[in-house]
Amino acid sequence: MEEWKSQSRPDKQLALTIVCIVVGPALVIGFHNFAGPGMTNSKAGFFLGVLLLFIGAIVFLVQGRQTIVIDPAERRITIEDRTPFGTKSRSITFHDITEVGIGYLGKRSNYVRCYYLSLKLRNGENYPLFSPGRFYAGASDRSIVEGWRLHLENYIKR
Repeated sequence: MEEWKSQSRPDKQLALTIVCIVVGPALVIGFHNFAGPGMTNSKAGFFLGVLLLFIGAIVFLVQGRQTIVIDPAERRITIEDRTPFGTKSRSITFHDITEVGIGYLGKRSNYVRCYYLSLKLRNGENYPLFSPGRFYAGASDRSIVEGWRLHLENYIKR
C-alpha cells in the first residue's frame, strides 16, 4: 500500500481572512453612529463588523499549511502544522485508533457543511483529521469524506 499524503489549502484561509479584514472595518465605520432610539439595525451592523474583524484577526494568526501523511508501512499518521509561529507535529499510531467516524461543521439550512474524519483514540480523545478550518479539497462532499474513511479503515485493518 502506498503512503497517502494530503495538504490543506491555505489560499482559502487567506481569502477568508481578507474578506473578514476588509468587510469588518467597513461595517464598523459605516455603522459606528448608532446612538438614538430605533437604531438597532445600525447597532447590529456595527457588532457584525466587530465580529468579522475579530474572526479575520484570529484566522490570520492561526493560518498555515497542514500536511497529513498516512503511512501504512509504519502504521502511523503524522500531522504537521506550519503557522507563522512555527511548526508543530503529532504522530498517531494505527494501534491507538479505536474508531474512525465522520464529523461535520455547519448546518444543512444554510447550505454550508464541511466534513472531516473523527478519530476516536484509546485514551478517549477525539481527534479531527482533515479539520474543516483547513479547507481540504473535497471536504464539503460527504461521499468523498466517506471514501477517505473507508480508505483509512482499510489501512488500519491490514
